[in-house]
Amino acid sequence: MRAHLLNNCIWMKTHVLTLLLCINVCTLKAQQVEYTQADSIRIESILKQAKGKVPLEEAMIWFGRQFLGVPYVAHTLEEGSTEHLIINTRALDCTTFVETVLSLYLCHKYGKTTFDAYCNHLRKIRYRHGEMTDYTSRLHYFTWWGEDNERMGLLKNISTDAFPFTETQRLNINYMSTHPSLYKHLKSNPRFVSTIAQLEHESNGRTYRYIPKALLNRGQKELSCIHTGDIMAIITNKAGLDTSHIGIAIWQDGKLHMMHASSLYKKVVIDSKTFYDYTQQQTSQLGIRLFRP
Repeated sequence: MRAHLLNNCIWMKTHVLTLLLCINVCTLKAQQVEYTQADSIRIESILKQAKGKVPLEEAMIWFGRQFLGVPYVAHTLEEGSTEHLIINTRALDCTTFVETVLSLYLCHKYGKTTFDAYCNHLRKIRYRHGEMTDYTSRLHYFTWWGEDNERMGLLKNISTDAFPFTETQRLNINYMSTHPSLYKHLKSNPRFVSTIAQLEHESNGRTYRYIPKALLNRGQKELSCIHTGDIMAIITNKAGLDTSHIGIAIWQDGKLHMMHASSLYKKVVIDSKTFYDYTQQQTSQLGIRLFRP
């Protein structure tokens, strides 16, 4: 009898320990990925709606349309004291909007409809070499973001030495390392500043062809290199930065427009203004670089 009780005690202790270990692992996973149930339900619902119905060549715009009207909110990735994967479909800025749409596109391309698959694609898109370590592993500048995703085969840089890519940008980025007080995690972790500065230095001096905004009033035939669904990154002349805004190209009635999370309209929109008119109103904007999923 005593032996039986002892065995029962050992069994119970073993299973309690196993349960505690499971809870710790689950808690750790929850700390690494931040989202609400509404986010996961929304992502899976959108993917299931698209499966077998939306052609891949139309998927970027179709997925983008699912977020029209979502409020524009900046700095949604700065929550918490340590870097973790944040998923927020309830509030988007220009970058998180494009990342959300591209992650859905990749899930759709490979026939995946689970939230886990979406999380994996988003992590791959957002972090250098697809690996999240700390704040410095996030692809903060668009040039880093575009080139890293191109290396992984997720994007294609659309650029030639011919029309309409008639201008050249010589990279000189240093805004983050010279303005650390503007970035929550640089301000609280000064050791990250030197790492960011080194990464900036390694990128500087590279040149990129882009389409100047003066040519963006041309028709769809002359600008046939721009496809609906392409990612447009707007080049800026603001010191220390490479781009100032990103969005998704959409042709409407032969005119180029942009789908984007707009700080002006405070929500995700297909801009009623042509993209040419939009850029003409922004004096710091010089033109666009172009990437295609």
